[in-house]
Amino acid sequence: MLTSLNVTDYSLAEQLEVEFATGMTAITGETGAGKSLVVDALGMALGDRGDTDRIRTGAERCEVAARFEVTGNAAVRDWLHSQDYPVEPECLLRRIFTRDGRSRGYINGQAATMQQLQALGELLIDIHSQHEHQSLLRRDTHGQLLDNHGDHGALLAAVAEPCRAWRELNARLHQRESDREGLAARRELLAFQVAELDRLAPITGELAALEREQKLLANAGQVLDDCRALLALGGGDSDGGDVRATLYRAQQLALGLVAVGAEVASCAELFDSARIQVDEALREIEVFATGVEVDPARLQAVDDRLDSYYRLARKHGVQPDALTELHQRLTVALAEAGGDGEDLAALRKALARHETAYRNAAAALTQAREKTAASFSTAVNAQLAALGMAAARFCVAIQARRDDDPHPLGAETLEFLISTNPGQPPRPLAKVASGGELSRISLAIQVVAAAQTRIPVLVFDEVDVGIGGATAAVVGQLLRRLGARGQVIAITHLPQVASCAHHHFAVSKVAADDRTLTQLQMLATPARVDEIARMLGGARITPKTLAHARDLLAQGAAG
Repeated sequence: MLTSLNVTDYSLAEQLEVEFATGMTAITGETGAGKSLVVDALGMALGDRGDTDRIRTGAERCEVAARFEVTGNAAVRDWLHSQDYPVEPECLLRRIFTRDGRSRGYINGQAATMQQLQALGELLIDIHSQHEHQSLLRRDTHGQLLDNHGDHGALLAAVAEPCRAWRELNARLHQRESDREGLAARRELLAFQVAELDRLAPITGELAALEREQKLLANAGQVLDDCRALLALGGGDSDGGDVRATLYRAQQLALGLVAVGAEVASCAELFDSARIQVDEALREIEVFATGVEVDPARLQAVDDRLDSYYRLARKHGVQPDALTELHQRLTVALAEAGGDGEDLAALRKALARHETAYRNAAAALTQAREKTAASFSTAVNAQLAALGMAAARFCVAIQARRDDDPHPLGAETLEFLISTNPGQPPRPLAKVASGGELSRISLAIQVVAAAQTRIPVLVFDEVDVGIGGATAAVVGQLLRRLGARGQVIAITHLPQVASCAHHHFAVSKVAADDRTLTQLQMLATPARVDEIARMLGGARITPKTLAHARDLLAQGAAG
């Protein structure tokens, strides 16, 4: 429940502190005194759009804080926990709005966005205003009202999910089907490209090996001549001499020097090491030379394969050594393109599965709506009779959608119909109800909707416009009974409604220091009698209007 509302520099309120209790609370006052200030301030605290015109003249900012007791409100406590806000017995929503248009929101002392204030506010308070008369003329609001009344949230979610999946798959299927011709052409190209690469069968690392072999084969004659010349240098001939013999002679001379005391032992060791390395080099060249041969046929084969590498690389715009990876990638792409028929079949199967899930969920929602529509209509008709429209007949028309495709709101549309005179068929509200009738019809619908709501605080902002006399007394009793089950705040101009309240606030304007301020005062019984009398008789209060006021209060309390 709403326990308190603190307002600073908002509209005509400089500093306003109001404490609320359970039951029905009436807020009354003369026209223009600011009866709707409480509703407007609550809207600010709950994330409504800010307006700098609402900041009191002379102030730079306004502030509104609404405190709610939420011990028994599991939905609010779960929301606070999910959003990482402190979960406490009381929940404080605070909003600051500055002259430069900046706005800051807080939940339990922590910063909050306007969207978070709005989301939390929807779990805390439900505001019904006179402007809802006009919203009832829009058919799209009727389904929302009925679904809220029937608590169809889970059923709506069960319908919306397969509908979303169906729409996504259907779009994909149409796209795939429209692209089938292009896919066939791509598949043909991929098959040709893969066949070319299959014939080449590129192997990782083969290109470098081929290039080395090609260079060796192309120069095989020169390579063999060079190998023979090297071997001749090492083995002795008339031109170059014997390298090994020369190194051996050098080693012996160095050892002779060592023998006579020269310190050149390391030189002798180096000459010996050089002779050993020359031996190893000559053996390696000899082995290598045995594997070299002039082979024109092999050279041609290597040239042809290298040419295939280079040609396909140019054709595909890649480096020759990237052909192996390209071959693998195109092979995978061809396999995927070749599975198009299987993919389409899988899409159609999944589409049918989601459509079946949607149809089943939609059928359950339709059944629930039919049941709710019957009970909702019965309750509204009972309220209409109590409001002086016993001859009226209210019903909910449930019509299948013209488009058979899945829709996130179900397989049907909902519309409120009314017949205000016997013998006339029910017709849409906008075509039947007059202004005064629409006020009563709207109130009946709102009272029935509010009776089933899980929202703990209900605010009715002058919903009794266009109602008077005995009907007004009935409205007051309806709101009082709603207040007995929770908390109802009613802004009203009718004494019959105000007299039914458990608590009563009076709004007034006062002038002080060239300023006009709004005040909100809790009325005890004597002052309440005076306020009801004012509402009955205007500026001139007589003993007769006072007596009438006492009578109304007694009747309201007895009801």
